[in-house]
This record gives sequence, structure tokens and C-alpha cells, in this order.
Amino acid sequence: MTMTHPGLSLSWALLVGVAIVMIAGWSLVKPTPKARPGRHFNLSRFPLIGKLIVRLTTSRALLLGLKLLMVAFFITVIVTGLFGTPIAERNFATLITWNFWWAGLVFSIFFFGTAWCAVCPWDALAQWLVRRRWIKRAQPNNSLNLPLPRYLNSIWPALALFIGLTWLELGVGITTNPRATALVALLMVLLATISLALFKRKAFCRHFCPVGRTVGAYSQLAAVELRPVEPDICASCETLACYHGNDDIDPCPTFLVMGMLTQNSYCTACGNCTQSCPDNNVAWRLRTPSTEAAQGGRPHWDEAWFMIGLLALTAFHGLTMMPFWESWMSRLARMTGDSGQLLGSFTLGMTLTMAVVASGYLGAVAATRHLTRTPLDFKKSFSALAFVTLPLAFTYHLAHNLNHLLRESSDWLIVITNPLGINTLPLSMAEKHLRHSHAWLSADALQFMQAGLLITGFWLAMTIIRHRHQTLLACDQSQTANSTRRQLIPMAGFAVIITGFHLWMLMQPMLMRM
Repeated sequence: MTMTHPGLSLSWALLVGVAIVMIAGWSLVKPTPKARPGRHFNLSRFPLIGKLIVRLTTSRALLLGLKLLMVAFFITVIVTGLFGTPIAERNFATLITWNFWWAGLVFSIFFFGTAWCAVCPWDALAQWLVRRRWIKRAQPNNSLNLPLPRYLNSIWPALALFIGLTWLELGVGITTNPRATALVALLMVLLATISLALFKRKAFCRHFCPVGRTVGAYSQLAAVELRPVEPDICASCETLACYHGNDDIDPCPTFLVMGMLTQNSYCTACGNCTQSCPDNNVAWRLRTPSTEAAQGGRPHWDEAWFMIGLLALTAFHGLTMMPFWESWMSRLARMTGDSGQLLGSFTLGMTLTMAVVASGYLGAVAATRHLTRTPLDFKKSFSALAFVTLPLAFTYHLAHNLNHLLRESSDWLIVITNPLGINTLPLSMAEKHLRHSHAWLSADALQFMQAGLLITGFWLAMTIIRHRHQTLLACDQSQTANSTRRQLIPMAGFAVIITGFHLWMLMQPMLMRM
């Protein structure tokens, strides 16, 4: 018998539905305000925590300590995955990687932006293996320092890896296979090391890493950002130490100039700019969430497709955990003559899901272009409006992961004390029921959070639609208010359909991963 998580109750679903209708109606009636910079507050000036934040961002020794801690966890994942029990729920590698790290990482993005990348064990190990330095800048840096080939100078490789890892996760089932989990983790270190040994700076972080690009995309909705304290100081800077580094500090790994930084996407929060700036003019600050996605983000074709991919793959992830998914795949296999592990049917189902989401978005963009008669070409319109997908994907991703984090991890202490799972047996049905009764939050609290996330995601999506329509589609100012409202309907309809689909999935019982 397979254990499932209960779905969102009808009362909560009705509340979400009513909220969506009200937000959509308000968005179509209320005039869009003029674009203006979001509010922000320098965290270094906050009482009590200000000095701690400065310490965290400027101390190389403290940053090294955090990296060593993450590397220790990573090595534990490798050892337990390769040599521990094959029972997923009893093994440190699978429980920590899929229930804690991946779910917790997505939640951390809103509060900490791209801070994970600063302590990433894949990058840390690659750095130590190639550069052979713990802290200081390596001279020479032991890399061939080749320029990245033009065909790789985008985030298409990261999207391809993201699709491939999703296929392995859900199709092959590496989330329930400790050994496969460890091997994939080692593969990521290998890719990071090869990239660092071949190319300038950190091409893996900017162009190849699917986790880093996911963090970068979602961080455009984060409540924090790393920016100049005084823009005028950056404008008159002659050293550009944030970009070039200095004798002790490496240059920016992703080729960013702090004075021109407007997006979180490619910042890895590594601390190089905060440590090398001669004027101490770089700091973390609080900001109005989603301002970057609504107004400040610069659209690019490859980044837009990565956002569409995020939306499609998060939806697909939810579908594969529905109780009826296996029967769907069995029917598809009989129709196509598939056999064995049904990987062919799974691949076809994954392709169809991505194609449906992409086609829906393409249709909404085409309809919007027709109504607005925008002078922008299709690629620019497509890229500009793709930011709408970010809050829809992000909030569903969070709502879905709440089940794994809060309901499947309550016995984490047992796994921590016996990471190899020595002399353990699979969880019995009684133990799985006990997990539910000892979840970290009550069922009502969990459903409240899931409903709140969907409403928040839709509200942010509508905010982005209104601002992107005004600032990037260049509407004719002579048009009437009614015609302007009609121009919002295609993208608003897309947001309603996607949110409704997410709501429907959350209402279904969801299979436990382990």
C-alpha cells in the first residue's frame, strides 16, 4: 500500500479561487501606477544584526568555515550514499539531499537570495582542486583560462542539465536511490572542476549549473539584494576592484560590475566585491520583493526559456506524484508499445507537459502582441513577459515542497544518529502514519501556508503583468482605458489557468517520496 499526503481541503481551495477572481478583477480595473524604484534598506545599518551581516560578508575566514561545513555535509552524503543502506528513508544521503537540502534551498532564496552559491560545496571543492588555495587569490590560478565558446555563452546548457536531472530524478528515480544520489552529486563536482580548469573564472556557475540558475531566476523575487551603498562612488570608481579583484581577492566569478548591477540572477554572493572594494561601498539590503522581476530585470531570450522551463518542470514534478500518474503511464505504454521501466512513456509525458505549458505561454504572448500592436519584435516581447512565470513557479514549488519538508522528515534525528542506516528496515505503514501525526506543523497550518503561497504567487504575477505591459510593451498612450485593460487579458488568463492547475494538483492526494 502506498502512503499519500492529504490534499488541500475544499474550503481552502474555494478561498484561493475567490482570491484569484478578486485579484484578477482588481488588476484589470485599477490603473497601473508609473514605474518607480522600489524601497530598500541597508542591512549593515540595522541595530543588532548589522555588524553580524558585515562580518559575514567581509570575513574570509568565516566564509571558509561555512564552506568547510557544507563540504563536510557533502562528503557525508557521498559516503552514506555509496556505502550505506539502499533504503531511501533510512539513508542520510537521500533524506538530507531531497527532503532537507532541495526543499530548504528553495525556501531560503526569498530570505537570502543567492547566498547558497557562496557556500556551494561543488564550487568549493572545484576551487580547491584547481586553484589550490583555501582563501587567497591563486597566482597563477592553474586554469587554461580559455574563453567560453560562443555556443556555450548562454544558460541553454543549464536548462539542458536541469531537464536531464529532472528526468533522472523522476524517471529513473534517483531520489529513492542513495547510490544514484551520491553519483549525481559527484558528477556535479566533476563538471564544476573541469569547467574551472578549462575556462575563465567560473563558467560553470554562470552558464552550466542548473541549481545556480534556478537560484538566480527565483532570487529576482527575493527580499534581499547585494548592491552599492552609494551609486555615485561606483560611478567615479577607477579601480573596478569588484570586477578585477586585487592582489588577495579573486575577481568577480561571473563578470559583474557592482555599479551596473540591476539583477540578482548571476550574482553568486561570493563576497569578493565586498572584500575587495576599497571604499567599502557594497552591502546587502532589504528591498521590495518582486520589484526586480516587475521592473528592473533585463529580459534575455535564453533566460526567458529557462523561466518557462522552471514553470513546466515544477508542474510536471507535481503531476508525477499524483496517484493516477502510473496508470496514465501504463495506458500510454500500451498505446506506444513501451515496456520495461516505461522510460519511453515517461519521456513522452514529460515532453508533452513542457510543450503544453510553453504553447500556452506562446499563445498568451502572441495574443498580447496582437492587442497592443507593440513595436517590439516577438523575441523581446516573449522575453519581457516571461518574468510573469517566476512567481507562479516559485510559489507552487514552495507549496509542493512543504509536504516533503514537514511531513516526510519528522524522524530526521534517527537518520542523523545512524547515517548509514545500519541494521534498519523500510518504514512500516504504522511508522509512516506516525510521521503524519508528528509532522512539524498541523494540517491546518500547512494548508494555510499552501493557500497563502498560491494567492501570493498570483498577486505577484498580476503585478508583473501590469508593470511589464506598461514599461516594456510600449502601449499607445492614446488608447482608451478599456482597450488597455483588454490588452492585459491574455497574460492574466494564462496566470489564472496555471494557478488553477496548481490549485487542482494541491487538492489531490500526493504520493510520499520516501
